[in-house]
Amino acid sequence: MADVEEKKSKAKKVDKKVTKNASKKEEKKSLWVRFRIFCHGVKSEFKKVHWTSKNDLVKYSIATIVFVVVCSLFFYAIDIIFALIQTLFN
Repeated sequence: MADVEEKKSKAKKVDKKVTKNASKKEEKKSLWVRFRIFCHGVKSEFKKVHWTSKNDLVKYSIATIVFVVVCSLFFYAIDIIFALIQTLFN
């Protein structure tokens, strides 16, 4: 009895594999079609993106430039201080 059930379950698994492989072959589309589907998806995702306004973009850019300049000056000052200390002890 158990052997018959095992054979039926194996047969179902084989049938599922066959139908999956057949459906995969049927679903295979050309490169051009897949590329168009990809581009359509990209376009729809770009519509969902929240873009910053021009004023916010300018503010963030200025803040970034100021931060970089301040950090550069800070590390330049530390470099000069260490160079002076090194010359004093040598």
